[in-house]
Amino acid sequence: MTGIDASVELRPRLVGQRIKRTEDPRLLTGCGRYVDDITPPGTLHVAIRRSDQPHALIRGIEAGEAFAVPGVVGVFDASDLDADMAPAIPTSRMTGYYATPFRPLAQGKVRYIGEPVVAVVAESRYAAEDALEHIVIDYEPLPFAIRPAEAAQDDAPLLHEEAGTNVIVARTFARGDVDAAFARAAVTVHGRFRMTRKSPAPMENRAYLAEWDRRRQALTLHSTTNIPGIIRDVLASSLGLPGNRMRVVAPDVGGSFGGKGSLNHEEMLVCVLARKLERPVKFVADRMEDLTAMSQAFDERIDARLAVDADGRLLGLDADVIGDIGAYSIYPWTGALEPVQVVSFLPGPYRMEHYRGRVRGVLTPKPPTGPYRGVGRPSSTFAMERLMDMAARALGLDPVEMRRRNLVTTEEFPYRTGSGIIWDRSAFQECLEAVCRHVDYPALVKARDAARAAGRWVGIGLASYAELTGIGSRIAVAPGMPINTGTETAAIRIDATGAVTAAFGISSHGQGLETTLAQIVADEIGCRLEDVEIQHGDSALVPMGTGTYASRSAVLGGGAATKSARVVRGKLLKAAAHLMQVPVEDLDAEAGIIRARSSNATMTVKEVANAVYSQMGRIPHDQREDLVAAETYDPYLGTACSSTHLAMVEIDPETYGVTITRYAVAEDCGRLINPMIVDGQVHGAVAQGIGAALLEEVVHDDDGQLVTASLADYLVPVATSVPDIGIVHVEAALPNTLGGFRGMGEGGTIGAPAAIANAVSDALSHLGIEVDTLPVTPDRIFRLVEAARAKGMG
Repeated sequence: MTGIDASVELRPRLVGQRIKRTEDPRLLTGCGRYVDDITPPGTLHVAIRRSDQPHALIRGIEAGEAFAVPGVVGVFDASDLDADMAPAIPTSRMTGYYATPFRPLAQGKVRYIGEPVVAVVAESRYAAEDALEHIVIDYEPLPFAIRPAEAAQDDAPLLHEEAGTNVIVARTFARGDVDAAFARAAVTVHGRFRMTRKSPAPMENRAYLAEWDRRRQALTLHSTTNIPGIIRDVLASSLGLPGNRMRVVAPDVGGSFGGKGSLNHEEMLVCVLARKLERPVKFVADRMEDLTAMSQAFDERIDARLAVDADGRLLGLDADVIGDIGAYSIYPWTGALEPVQVVSFLPGPYRMEHYRGRVRGVLTPKPPTGPYRGVGRPSSTFAMERLMDMAARALGLDPVEMRRRNLVTTEEFPYRTGSGIIWDRSAFQECLEAVCRHVDYPALVKARDAARAAGRWVGIGLASYAELTGIGSRIAVAPGMPINTGTETAAIRIDATGAVTAAFGISSHGQGLETTLAQIVADEIGCRLEDVEIQHGDSALVPMGTGTYASRSAVLGGGAATKSARVVRGKLLKAAAHLMQVPVEDLDAEAGIIRARSSNATMTVKEVANAVYSQMGRIPHDQREDLVAAETYDPYLGTACSSTHLAMVEIDPETYGVTITRYAVAEDCGRLINPMIVDGQVHGAVAQGIGAALLEEVVHDDDGQLVTASLADYLVPVATSVPDIGIVHVEAALPNTLGGFRGMGEGGTIGAPAAIANAVSDALSHLGIEVDTLPVTPDRIFRLVEAARAKGMG
């Protein structure tokens, strides 16, 4: 036995501590390895000729002098690839839904500007780009409807004729008697709200490298994806390969925000070309390509009205949503992902008996919409929280009191909303009270009123919301989607040196998952944090994995880590009990030391592992077990996370610029694994939400042309856009979920746009202005103020 300080019980556990991210030394010293850092010998490079037409038949393609450019290896259109790869079909069990086929290159016609049409493969990207200039595509322009309301008409030009309509998704949620609720309401408010189209803008653009192994007849795709398991499965199917000969590896990934969470045309393209040419093939998008053709977000019009009684209690909500889903139903989530979630989450965290929500997802000649941090909930929260403030103003109630009277209380959990979502126990009311205490809300109101008395345009806005996170197998991430996103597997092993390796199907792209999962594994096994290596981002690590999205990895990955680590710990202590000749119940393990409570005898994890694997005879062969385990966790229904955001803004009456002078968040993400990482997630998500509220907007003109194709036109928040953010963590217990963790990676993007919209509306309340469109730019405020003054306001 080893003579070791046995006072391990005095050491704090790792979960709950602000431990510095273990991946940062690699990433901050230039030692990260991204897709574009990988260039095997013989790599070919792809440049893509994209459609400059929103809707047109492809009558002919001429390569011209492209082959005369030195280094050009091939020029490919859809007809060259059809026999080599089947399209991906984003299927769903939704009634009346049409799944648009998804191919690497446009076949027969183009459906949005930026759609890939021709691929040039060359020895260098420079040569491929030069050759693109020689490609001539003969288009026959077709009519189109660029606005979703027009595209939804029966006589609108069809993007996919075989669908017979541009409305490929339609659903209705209903509970109670909405019309009767409105008939007896003391106050009704309504609005037409629009969250304009956004684009994810990660630091690292999309990049893909495919390698064909002729000997194994196997393909490896290095991808900036955050869903390697899903991409592996669909590509294996499209290419006709078994899963053990199709591998998707996501090395270090520089952010996603949703844009890397779906199948992309270019991922398919490099794979089919690499197998066809039997050489590595790489594509790296530039910023214009990402802004033009990466999946985009939001773009809903929400017509909603709210019925309230004289005491400010909600009676009913009626909503009609039309979602612009772009030209294709994205794989695997389908075009229903965003608009259907808007209607599902519209009732929010409030008690309300009567609800009716209708939604249509409409095809238009624009890039497809897909996952974006918060999916659906930023838009629904914006609309609902605006209605809450409008109703409060009509009743003369303070917005805090309005929410206090309607948020679901602890005694009412679990609570089923009008759309059917079940809120498990979460700190709805507690978050509202916590954020008000944090900012001293009465004092803040006095400060606002004093500023107004001095002629300044100052306002306060609140937003409360709840979201489903860590969704289990009972609920699909997207409606009717026939793939499993509700489980996660962790494969954990201790080797002969005592090192611990934990492999997952998740894929970190900036969340700090290597640190948080290592904290859980180390605590559960009783080993040292520095002895744990977290492996992720590789479809070959576990039999079935999907990736990281929908705030799932801490809940599902953490649960799987807990289950597997506990099995490994059991084997470890069993071996130690034999070696130390004490009952296993007498043993404890902490920080790499196994100690007998009764005798203070100790061994290290390393010593036990070495005895198990290398010292034959110390443990009888019929009692010796490898220190490995692979367990799968399914939270079944998932968890509910909740939060209240508060923003204080001031508007410059000369420039109409908005300055956020105060911001605070109270959030409940359950048991905190690493408060420092949670703080970072909140900061980053709020910054993204500020972009949605004040800056970011993808604009297509009436000809379908993108007019925001650079970061000079598509404005994203910078450091000076983001105020200091006060954060209050409310750790409500979650007894039915392993570890007690809730997901929280997306929350800031959900609350921030609504809170800022309410604050801007409050600042402009003397003009009778209600903000109904985000981003609320200086130009929009100018127009609102001019319109108000034309009516004699102000």
